[in-house]
Amino acid sequence: MSYTNAVLITGGAQGLGYYAALEIARKHPEYLVVVASRTDPNSSATTINSTLRQKNALFMPLDLGSFAKIRSFVNVWESKKYPPINHLLLNAGLQHPEGIKYTDDGLEATFGVNQVGHALLFHLLYPFMTDNARVVVVSSGTHDPAQKSGLPDAVYNTAEELAHPKPGAEKTPGRQRYSTSKLTNLLWTYALNRRFSALSSEGKHLTVVAFDPGLMPGTGLARDASATLLFVWHHVLPRLIWLLKIMFHGNVHTPKESGENLAWVAISADVKEETGVYFEMRKTIPSSVDSHDEKKQHDLWDWTIKNVSTSEEERQKFDIGK
Repeated sequence: MSYTNAVLITGGAQGLGYYAALEIARKHPEYLVVVASRTDPNSSATTINSTLRQKNALFMPLDLGSFAKIRSFVNVWESKKYPPINHLLLNAGLQHPEGIKYTDDGLEATFGVNQVGHALLFHLLYPFMTDNARVVVVSSGTHDPAQKSGLPDAVYNTAEELAHPKPGAEKTPGRQRYSTSKLTNLLWTYALNRRFSALSSEGKHLTVVAFDPGLMPGTGLARDASATLLFVWHHVLPRLIWLLKIMFHGNVHTPKESGENLAWVAISADVKEETGVYFEMRKTIPSSVDSHDEKKQHDLWDWTIKNVSTSEEERQKFDIGK
């Protein structure tokens, strides 16, 4: 079958991303829906296809913790001559509660995977995107101290400090590195939106939004937690969502609920013109004060361009809408 466009969802092999992929494949059988993840324990694309009795879902391995593997992924994409990308969902994420871990390229892993790897993926895929493509960046309410999520407040000084923590940074809680990475998702979303706006004179109508899926007990996000916490996360809290909504925050959902809402933000005609905004499920809300700090947005954008490009030529190409 010849597909009109492609949808790419990172971290789509399970949880939030899987249910978003399932919903998009259901609503748009004419799209090639590509699930990209480091592993695929549940044969995600095969399951989607069998569930829907369709053939438009495809799995591709992607490791966002390695620049070389991200580049290899894009090379494969180009060689396969897949249809142009109309929807890019940057969903994959991780957190390391204890200690500091690093990517293959020597970056602190939470920032390196949740933000930098996604940014490189976007820049490399940009030539394969349609002129009206939509980018959805999965962030989190944990980025905003005003939401009192229970995680330590996000702290952004410079991208360099996040990428290469100073001596003593091992004392920083891993959950703070996570909330900070979710802040960088917002900073980058707003920086990208300005550049998309600058491209409108070239006939492009690209949009980018950020999305908060809420707390979703049972997902793979806590995979590096202790055995006790993993048991509670996977077997206790999913049965207590109703109670968590009352005691903690109304924005607590099953992965299926949040996945369907992520799909809605990505493909619904009701919000296709929205850009540069932050969704909590299906409504736009203000993001944190720090997320609107343009100095921090510029710092993150410039650091990223400099550190993920391999040449001055590529650096200029990545710096779209300059």
